[in-house]
Amino acid sequence: MEKVVKTEQEWRELLSDEEFYVCRQKGTERAFSGEYYDVKASGSYVCRCCGLNLFDSDTKYDSGSGWPSFYKPVAEEVVGVNRDVSHGMIREEVVCARCEAHLGHVFPDGPEPTGLRYCINSLSLRLEDSAD
Repeated sequence: MEKVVKTEQEWRELLSDEEFYVCRQKGTERAFSGEYYDVKASGSYVCRCCGLNLFDSDTKYDSGSGWPSFYKPVAEEVVGVNRDVSHGMIREEVVCARCEAHLGHVFPDGPEPTGLRYCINSLSLRLEDSAD
């Protein structure tokens, strides 16, 4: 997969201040405040920064966490996972494999068949209708 690399200024020109904070500075939106946490529409969730297809609505579920949650990405190679030791916690950060945008975190407390919960910021995603 070809990487998408931009300068900080180029990202700032493409993203809103809030999107830049979450996607490029590893921020987190407040629980229950994001555009997609309670959306049940069908479609593909793509990276807000580069448009890579990341998650399918069929794998989205209500985790009760206040963030969109998925039990798996569309393919393993579309996301990367990095160790995150910020805020006094040890977590696994999820990033877009193409542009390295911060997406959220993955936890081992999700439903079957994977047992994983990809807890993703709405600001990192864009929902594309399955009819598009």
